Amino acid sequence: QVQLVESGGGLVQPGGSLRLSCAASGSTFRSDSMSMGWFRQAPGQEREFAAAISMYGPIHYTDSVKGRFTISRDNAKNMLYLQMSSLKPEDTAVYYCAARNGSYRLKLPDYDYWGQGTQVTVSS
Repeated sequence: QVQLVESGGGLVQPGGSLRLSCAASGSTFRSDSMSMGWFRQAPGQEREFAAAISMYGPIHYTDSVKGRFTISRDNAKNMLYLQMSSLKPEDTAVYYCAARNGSYRLKLPDYDYWGQGTQVTVSS
């Protein structure tokens, strides 16, 4: 099994920054064979793709976060990060960490493992 635990959410003012972390663990987690991603779900909205990173580098962002968010991973520590800057009220959502075997994908059903989420609220 794979366990994913997010942290780092909170309340931030528009234009501010926040760094999310996701700790991966479990007997079947393999950082060298699993891609990871961040998804988010705003109130009353469906969960949507935000960013993803493959095992050794290829990265993809949804258009609305390009230039503001940076996804990264530390394979030695089994950690995934999302550095968010220039935050906007529309970034308010629960942010979920996800993992899958193989290269990254952009759709929820392609991911096998999910964390419980961390709330990010952007408001003055």
